[in-house]
Amino acid sequence: MQQLYEISNQLINNVNTGFKRSLFSKIDWQQRLIEITGARGVGKTTLMLQKAKEIFDQDPGGIIYLSLDDAYFFNNSLIETAEQFHKYGGKFMFIDEVHKYPAKYKTYDWSAELKNIYDRYPGLTVAYSGSSVIGLYKGHGDLSRRKTSYKLNGMSFREYLEMNHTITIPEVSLQDVLTKNPVISADISDKIKILPHFRNYLSTGYYPFYSENPEQYEQRIKNIINVILEVDIPSITDINYDTTGKIKTMLAVLSTSVPYTPNLTRLSDSLQIGDIRTLYKYFYFLEKAELITLLNSNAKANKLFQKPKKIYLNNTNLINTISPGKKETGTIRETFFLNQVHYLHEINYPKKADFIINNQYTFEIGGRNKTRKQIRDIEEAFVVQDEIEIGFANTIPLWLFGFLY
Repeated sequence: MQQLYEISNQLINNVNTGFKRSLFSKIDWQQRLIEITGARGVGKTTLMLQKAKEIFDQDPGGIIYLSLDDAYFFNNSLIETAEQFHKYGGKFMFIDEVHKYPAKYKTYDWSAELKNIYDRYPGLTVAYSGSSVIGLYKGHGDLSRRKTSYKLNGMSFREYLEMNHTITIPEVSLQDVLTKNPVISADISDKIKILPHFRNYLSTGYYPFYSENPEQYEQRIKNIINVILEVDIPSITDINYDTTGKIKTMLAVLSTSVPYTPNLTRLSDSLQIGDIRTLYKYFYFLEKAELITLLNSNAKANKLFQKPKKIYLNNTNLINTISPGKKETGTIRETFFLNQVHYLHEINYPKKADFIINNQYTFEIGGRNKTRKQIRDIEEAFVVQDEIEIGFANTIPLWLFGFLY
């Protein structure tokens, strides 16, 4: 236990608190059980350590940070650790990598232990994080009525500018983007040359670790992809090594033609998959892991058995890493829009145009010469143009959708 405290204190004291993600201030830290999920590399650990540091400065003995992939938990249980921590006056536990926890019994996993901790120690606050794939996990402990859940997306364009000390701008609501975009975009453009920063963001701005070692950025993204496919998904589901290989192959196929309009017969033949439902399951795994995004026409249908209209890589930095020689400008534009908007709003594939948000607003995405031709007969329709600084009427700069969070 002493070793855990020493590791915890070292990590807490070394965390950089100069920049905090927008989600930090939105989390209700007074809740007793807080779940923070998100893709690998988006900053969940840093966010928790920053909050831990804030508490540590007031009450250093009342807090501990634990990573459940630590060798300590090979032979020690989480609930025993919580019991010892509570006996010595502990109040706040920050628990990382919950899906890596080696369960001590077949029917008693990390979720069951968290449930018991919650029920036994009402004076203890627990915040835990895990890869977004834990959404696939059917645990033995019912946390649904106990936990308050939050999802951390990758960096928005707004956060990227703030983290790099370029400019600090408040979040802009979707409604303000749609109705006040000329004023807002003009105000921001007066303060900064926005387009060069936007180009950089599309290549290297989504994951906050870029500034740590720019030369290794793409390799770190590749490493993240491998860990997701080889460790995270297999640890949650019952897939085998052969299946992991097929999922890797499928991701490579999808990345060569993004957005990918699925030809399921051809894809299943190339992967030697006999049952089309297996293909749907692979799509589902990759989307839960936030490596791809499935765009459907019907938001209410069961995604697990619904043929997607289009398949995108999750973010533009993935495109830059997986398919560096095949970057289509139109694909990058659509991927950026989908990624930034999808985090907070429902987005689907319309009969006309590129996207429809909240079943109300229709969008056509393009360059500075994009016209309203395809959407001229649609109410509440907007043209989103790249390579422009300032919007006008129902024409909105693409970069402005990066200020939603």
